[in-house]
Amino acid sequence: MVPVVGLPSLAQAAPRDDEIAALRREMRDMQREMREEIRVLQARIARDEGHVPQAHVAHPAAASPRVVHAVPRTWSGPLPTIGAPHGPGPVRSRSDAESQMVMVEGPIPSWADVKAATEKDESVHVGGMRIGFPSGRFTISSDDRTYSFSLGGLLQEDIGGFLSTGARAGEAKGNFNSFTQNGRRLRMYFSWRYKDWVAKVTPDFGSLNADGAVGLFEANLNYTGLRHTTLTVGYFQPRMDEESAERPVAFEFLERPTIVDLVRNIAAGVARFSIGGEHYEDRWLAALYFTGQKFGDRNKNATITDSQTGAVARIAGRPYVSKDVDVHVGAGAISAFKVNQGEKGRSYTFTDHVEVPLDETELLTSGALSNVAQIWAAGPQMGVRWRRFLLKGEYYHIGVERSREAGAAPLPSLDFDGWYVAANYTLFGWPRSYNPKIAAFITPGVEHDFDPLNGDWGAMEISGRWSVTNLSDVANQGGAGVNGNQQTVWQGGVNWYPNRHIKFMLDFDHFIVSRSKGVADGVNLFGRSGNLVVGRIQASF
Repeated sequence: MVPVVGLPSLAQAAPRDDEIAALRREMRDMQREMREEIRVLQARIARDEGHVPQAHVAHPAAASPRVVHAVPRTWSGPLPTIGAPHGPGPVRSRSDAESQMVMVEGPIPSWADVKAATEKDESVHVGGMRIGFPSGRFTISSDDRTYSFSLGGLLQEDIGGFLSTGARAGEAKGNFNSFTQNGRRLRMYFSWRYKDWVAKVTPDFGSLNADGAVGLFEANLNYTGLRHTTLTVGYFQPRMDEESAERPVAFEFLERPTIVDLVRNIAAGVARFSIGGEHYEDRWLAALYFTGQKFGDRNKNATITDSQTGAVARIAGRPYVSKDVDVHVGAGAISAFKVNQGEKGRSYTFTDHVEVPLDETELLTSGALSNVAQIWAAGPQMGVRWRRFLLKGEYYHIGVERSREAGAAPLPSLDFDGWYVAANYTLFGWPRSYNPKIAAFITPGVEHDFDPLNGDWGAMEISGRWSVTNLSDVANQGGAGVNGNQQTVWQGGVNWYPNRHIKFMLDFDHFIVSRSKGVADGVNLFGRSGNLVVGRIQASF
């Protein structure tokens, strides 16, 4: 007979035995995982050192001469993942630096940076070559990374239209689609490297405001052997302003402010022949380029007999930075020492759309300016980030010097100007951050890829911008009865980043443009205003 008082002790002993057995099973599982990790590490060491350790023979004398032990070849394929054998386990949060959108247009890393990046990224070895995705871009390289070839891409497709344009009686309607689609940037990035020499060629299948035109974004040779310095020659896009330095992948809105586009195209812009370079440190960046004509200029105008020359300069600093605050200040300057000379002499026209490229009639214009001797522009740029909030702006003054026609009265020099102010707030995800390599603010970071079942939504931001451009200075500046005008654009937008490669944008645009009698084919005789809504899908790698 078992005493009744002993029964509780037996009842308590059973659960303790179960706990001990569970702990033993857990310890055995941990031992198996550790052995698996040791095996993987040994395989990694063997792969990197180029040999495989031979199996230990406990009794050499017992080995039979008739038995041939095959020596395993060095493993050249992908290795097993270190960790739990039955799944990857919980996903680690990305750091701020790891979460940024893939920057398909640079900056160009040095050879040392490339070797460091490929050490961190997994790659497959095939016949002495490495194949992988360092920094998110498909790359094939030699084992010592001396030679490499990479392929990238950028797809931007816009969908939207104008809600109203406010045409008045006596005006031509103009081209303002109520609903349309446009392939804005469709670029393939080809890059070949030999050590610190990098050749880049990038065709663009959406090179104009209306898709269907095929052009060239860049074709250049770069040298990155000097510390934090890139030297470039060829067709390139020199960047003199913070907005352009962000690259199209990181834009807060579909396009740059009008004043920025007008200024950069004086002697920079896409596919401009350039010789120069830029250097950066943690707190400052300086860039200087001598520039020529754009790719295709002489094909578009066969009468050009003297090509353009110019220069672009930029200086930017980061005077204060902390965990919550980042301050950017800088200045940019650009000059066309001479513009292309053709059958109409040296003429130039400032004109632009309402900051959304849907191939609409351009309402803003200076009129065709004749006898242009020189064009220059300069201005400051500033930005401040406080935690998730970013405020930035730029101002530029444009000067147009005119030459004197023989026997005619001298033409007046002209002064134009413009500015923008933009505000941005990151709703979720890592906030926009400052990249000292390009001296600009880049996209919010995606801490976790879009996965609604686990409560992950990527990153999202909202933005607002006020932009003003004034191309009116004196009467008859573009000829008898032809004057410039002014454009004001108010914009609001929201951007969603489900992962580091995909972006969805939605912009609302309200524009007000003063009259421009004598230009724009009678579309804007009395002034024009309107609204539009446009969305964009973007993929980059």
